[in-house]
Amino acid sequence: MSFDLSSLRLSRVTLSTRMARWGMVIVAIYLLVALITPLLVMVGVLPEANAGLDNPIYAPPSWGHWCGTDRLGRDVCVRTMEGSGVALQVVLLAVTLAVLVGVPLGMMSGYLGGAFDRMLVLVMDTLYTLPVLLLSVVLAFLLGRGIPNAAAALCVVYVPQYFRVVRNQTAQVKAELFVEAARSLGAGPIWILRKYLLRNVITSVPVLLTMNAADAVLVLGGLGFLGLGLPETVPEWGSDLNMALAAVPTGIWWTALYPGLAMFVLVLGLSFLGEGLEAWVSGLDESTA
Repeated sequence: MSFDLSSLRLSRVTLSTRMARWGMVIVAIYLLVALITPLLVMVGVLPEANAGLDNPIYAPPSWGHWCGTDRLGRDVCVRTMEGSGVALQVVLLAVTLAVLVGVPLGMMSGYLGGAFDRMLVLVMDTLYTLPVLLLSVVLAFLLGRGIPNAAAALCVVYVPQYFRVVRNQTAQVKAELFVEAARSLGAGPIWILRKYLLRNVITSVPVLLTMNAADAVLVLGGLGFLGLGLPETVPEWGSDLNMALAAVPTGIWWTALYPGLAMFVLVLGLSFLGEGLEAWVSGLDESTA
């Protein structure tokens, strides 16, 4: 019995392509919801997320409130929709800052080496060994509530991952002949890092970015659940799940279902996108080899 490696590779690419497409569709829907919801609230089509004095508390889903209301009479559907924009905003800011900090540090550490490299590796390895949620909880407690503070807490958590990946790739690529040729022609470290090394080490960053974004959604939800994420006036899935915890045993399921489902689907979409990108990058590496 023989196996057709080409058909196996083709089925893998097809599956990864489907996952990436589904991931892009899910993320695009969340982006669309995040953009449209504030406009609908502004024109009066949807109520404000914190407006609930005129509504009954713990009202079940109905035509007036599609996802019901919470213990303060606030519309669960509107809060879940606005929570999409808040989650995307915090996660996008966090992973962007992590890339802007981790990638340059990893490139400089891998290229320069020496004491500078050993010092950075020690610091990053120390941060990397700490549990993600524990480190983010400590940082969020020290920084306080707020979107920039939550993004900063998440950023510090993910910087070591970009640093480790980029540093290892830089250390391998700097030994290539084209780098040695550029160095012999008088090119400086900044020129070599920008012109020759960046394009060779940046390929794995999008995959890691989507994976970190999916993980950051869960960590942000955990911070909100613990009351350390965002201010109480900001709609956030984790804080809504915390408020719904006491009501679930009494049969009030809608206050926990919709925020939890929204978080799950977004993480699933980002994971699909990351898996598809990883398979695509692996396919490029195999074809190049």
